[in-house]
Amino acid sequence: MADFDALTHEQQLPVLLELAEAATALYDLPRGVSVKLINLSENATYKVEAPDGRRWALRIHRDGYHSKTAIASELAWLMDLRSTGVVTTPAPVKGRDGEIIQQFGHKRMRGPRNIVLFDWETGSEPGIGEDLSAPFEVLGEVTARMHLHTRQWKRPPWFTRLTWNFETSLGDDNPHWGRWRDGMGVDAAKEKLFGRTVELIGKRLSAYGQSAERFGLIHCDLRLANLLIDGRAVKVIDFDDCGFGWYMYDAATPVSFYEHEPQVPGLIESWKKGYRRVIALSKEDEAEIPTFVMLRRLLLVAWIGSHHETDLAKSMGLPYTEGTVGLCETYLKQFS
Repeated sequence: MADFDALTHEQQLPVLLELAEAATALYDLPRGVSVKLINLSENATYKVEAPDGRRWALRIHRDGYHSKTAIASELAWLMDLRSTGVVTTPAPVKGRDGEIIQQFGHKRMRGPRNIVLFDWETGSEPGIGEDLSAPFEVLGEVTARMHLHTRQWKRPPWFTRLTWNFETSLGDDNPHWGRWRDGMGVDAAKEKLFGRTVELIGKRLSAYGQSAERFGLIHCDLRLANLLIDGRAVKVIDFDDCGFGWYMYDAATPVSFYEHEPQVPGLIESWKKGYRRVIALSKEDEAEIPTFVMLRRLLLVAWIGSHHETDLAKSMGLPYTEGTVGLCETYLKQFS
């Protein structure tokens, strides 16, 4: 029988679904729940629905991406954010054994996977075609409250998360999401242009520095798919990539995959307006937001290249790399 990693993407999907369906038995859930895949990127996330309409989100963690301690660290932060009223985050559900992180395997996998179940959060994912100025203002305020929380929160002594600095994002030595040079359609001309851009990003971030006022525990992935608009509230979900990075990086991630859209500068202004209600932004902070937008864009070029089998990567593909050319040219003109 083939090892899971040797299976094609299409062959892996039914195996993951079987695992998700079997894993529901680890929880005190109603009989007859249905399980449906809703997202597959680093992890596989499923909607679990009971006959009476109650819903949950089941997350099967990718093998080897985060340790059990790192997942516990993520959950510790999001639970404290929720319990202290900083922002509404998903509430993890304990298994029948009282543990939040469950481990369960499948006969086609080498070992058990880490699994977490969350209560379903109401709300809708915002779309870039909507008027997002008001939600982005709220998001800016929420993000600042999260940043204030991380500066004051006493983390558990075992707390561990990835660090998202220049080297682990765009460096050549084993970056977390793969090398930008391996992105879809990165030919010689693009490699030269992107390389100049990466070099400038590195110089600016080296000058900007990683002082405690600028670098700390952040969400790292506040893209539209990880936000829920529920009335006037903006809820934050999917803390799977949270780690240590620049606070202003959280200003760039909400425009992920849409960095080239004309409304982006206005959305960032709305974000800054909300952020300033909680934390003052220095001139240096504001000046580097375009650098973080550019860093994020190139990081996503790398992610698409290393996750080419996912639906999201397929939907962005070559046009995303092509669209990055103009952004690099504009950035180089503005800051060179």
